[in-house]
Amino acid sequence: MPDRNTYSDPLRHREVAATPEERVRQWFIGVLEGTSGVPRHQMMSEVPLHYGNKSWRADIVVYGPGGRPVALAECKRPDVTLNAGTAQQALRYSSLLPVKFIFLTNGNSTYVYERRDGSFSPRTDIPSYAEMSL
Repeated sequence: MPDRNTYSDPLRHREVAATPEERVRQWFIGVLEGTSGVPRHQMMSEVPLHYGNKSWRADIVVYGPGGRPVALAECKRPDVTLNAGTAQQALRYSSLLPVKFIFLTNGNSTYVYERRDGSFSPRTDIPSYAEMSL
């Protein structure tokens, strides 16, 4: 039986520490799969990103047909306020992964942004996988 201090991550196929941020990440994987219809095999968590000598990890990346990244999610602990700094982090990642959608969530609040004409605009809903993949 798995330790109570871990989650079974369906994307990484292993047990991961049950941190507050991980709880949000696992919840949002479920939202993307259940609400938006994203197939589990079209998502990856903790995706490494590199630019020069800098390295980061995108919390969740959604891939469309052909393996093209279409969305990324930045997950924070529930006690972290989603602010301009959080948005800048996600925008930095989107400069390395040219996605159409960005999600920011702390499990209490979720913000959705869609790239239109080269910049991101807020949306009021989480798009379906079909819309992400257009």
